[in-house]
Amino acid sequence: MRPLPTLRQLRYLVTVAETLHFGKAADLCFVTQSTLSAGIQELETLLGITLIERQSRRKVVLTPLGNELVERARAILADTEALVDAAQAGAHPLVGDLRLGVIPTIGPYVLPKVLSVARRSYPDLKLYLREEQTARVLDDLAAGRIDCGLIALPFETGDLMIRELWREDVVAVLPADHPLASQRTLSDADLAATELLMLEDGHCLRDHALQACALRKPKDNEAFQATSLGTLVQMVGSGLGVTLIPRTAINVEVNNDLPVVVRDLSNSRVARSLAMVWRPVNPRGRDFDLLADMIMANPPSGILLSGGKRTA
Repeated sequence: MRPLPTLRQLRYLVTVAETLHFGKAADLCFVTQSTLSAGIQELETLLGITLIERQSRRKVVLTPLGNELVERARAILADTEALVDAAQAGAHPLVGDLRLGVIPTIGPYVLPKVLSVARRSYPDLKLYLREEQTARVLDDLAAGRIDCGLIALPFETGDLMIRELWREDVVAVLPADHPLASQRTLSDADLAATELLMLEDGHCLRDHALQACALRKPKDNEAFQATSLGTLVQMVGSGLGVTLIPRTAINVEVNNDLPVVVRDLSNSRVARSLAMVWRPVNPRGRDFDLLADMIMANPPSGILLSGGKRTA
């Protein structure tokens, strides 16, 4: 049989990559430094390549190919751990550790109710959350740093498994004294003619809204940049402009203390679909479907259900 790397060797490699220090990596792997170093050397000999440049006793640098293989090794280790979890779970779903990546424009508005239900229904589940922008969630998924992700579509997801949950539209938030506040709905032309405040580059909500409304990107100015929907709404309340947020964020971000109003958009294309994604080789697909079912059974207000009805 063709000789293959062992999981232990891959663990050594990933840990060295994360610490860039053989001594620290050895401690984390509960082995001596000589044992870890020998394992790395055996892996390099087996593969016929150099993975790590040992520039000094203290300085460790991964080669470009080493960095590439580290990402593959992470995914292999994550899938192996998921395989063990699935085997141990057996007839008991949603037990053990589950690492969920979620984007900032979903997490605060969808997960609080779901997490409460999960704690009651699956007390043996340990759910770890990592909030990142969509591209980073997908990178973490590919590298095995997370098990599944909650993202908004449309977005290029490659060969990932996709479970679409529901659709939600996007609304405009305006200062209460804004000239457009008297209108029930806003058109693309209305948005194009106003000072539009958007999330910083990298947020899919920003890119989708701009594309759907055929709007030019805001100028590179600090006044147009924000890292969260809450910050954007506060900026609107200060009279700095108009912003767009998912309808599910209204109850959390818009309150009676802010002098703002919410208006619908006439462009129905400014909507998004919430989806759960995971690697197709991950054996915990049943768990991910159960988690998706739980999310769908506890939706926030403002989503569009089948038949065009919206949750209260």
